[in-house]
Amino acid sequence: MSYEPIQTDICIIGAGPVGLFAVFEAGLLKMRCHLIDALPQPGGQLTEIYPKKPIYDIPGFPIVYAQELVEGLLKQIEPFKPSFTLGERAEGIERTESGFTVTTTRGTTVSSKVVVIAAGLGSFEPRKPELANIDRFEGKGVEYMVRDPEAFRGKKLVIAGGGDSALDWTIHLADIAERVTLVHRNETFRGAPDSAEKVYELAASGRIDLLLNCNLHELHGNGVLDAVTVADKQKQCITIPADNLVPLFGLSPKLGPIANWGLNLDRNQIVVNTVDFSTSEPGIFAIGDINTYPGKLKLILCGFHEAALMAQGAFPFVYPDQKISFKYTTVNGVNGF
Repeated sequence: MSYEPIQTDICIIGAGPVGLFAVFEAGLLKMRCHLIDALPQPGGQLTEIYPKKPIYDIPGFPIVYAQELVEGLLKQIEPFKPSFTLGERAEGIERTESGFTVTTTRGTTVSSKVVVIAAGLGSFEPRKPELANIDRFEGKGVEYMVRDPEAFRGKKLVIAGGGDSALDWTIHLADIAERVTLVHRNETFRGAPDSAEKVYELAASGRIDLLLNCNLHELHGNGVLDAVTVADKQKQCITIPADNLVPLFGLSPKLGPIANWGLNLDRNQIVVNTVDFSTSEPGIFAIGDINTYPGKLKLILCGFHEAALMAQGAFPFVYPDQKISFKYTTVNGVNGF
């Protein structure tokens, strides 16, 4: 938790591809950025949901895979030294004499002259298993994402899910946790075949426990989690000692607290002026899938265009006494601060 506000020129809410590219466009105009994202790593949907998805509409790349695009964007913005608050959701915003203060769910505060909402379809909230008492164990053994693998060192861990995230974390944490049990409701996995094969090999060698055709049934513990009960298709139950349960059932996009920030909305999207993608509140801009305007296309390509024009509109808020001077990067190159 941060008690002293993080100082920056632009606070970008959302570290997906459009938010990352906004750092580049802002950096060309000597504006420093801090990004907030509820996910534990940059990249947004590209990293969290489909890192291996091929993308065909990025100029200059006949095909680029989602995670490769994120890595390229991070490399591109390195000269501008952005800072990040990850694994925390932007919760509140207040207007101040110098601009804005954004507060996260964990109490981190960011002070900036401009706020840019690049939150894609909104903040991603985990899909929770239907367990009657799961709320009681959240943060006390139940986690919906892996922020720090070392937090599970020497622990008895149950992972639930059948997609790439569940497979990848099972493989990675097999060498960190005392014992990993992977629970999946079906016979086969949705994730990459190579990852599934590795999980089967880990189970065959006795390095993990694999329970297929099973569902989470009940959680146990006095204040903190100490066991998880799963049930198979015949309703036969198995209780597994567990320090942690990580259900990885995917994420649901929600507008979240942004809906209460006083912005002009249309069907849970933020209405913007296409001159600079400003919102109804001066100093707050919205780019990417979270905004709406006539002719809107939900493409990464369009989000990049919006980021470029947003930076032009943000400049007077950061440098009110200066006239904007922009040259092509082919003329003056890309220099950091």
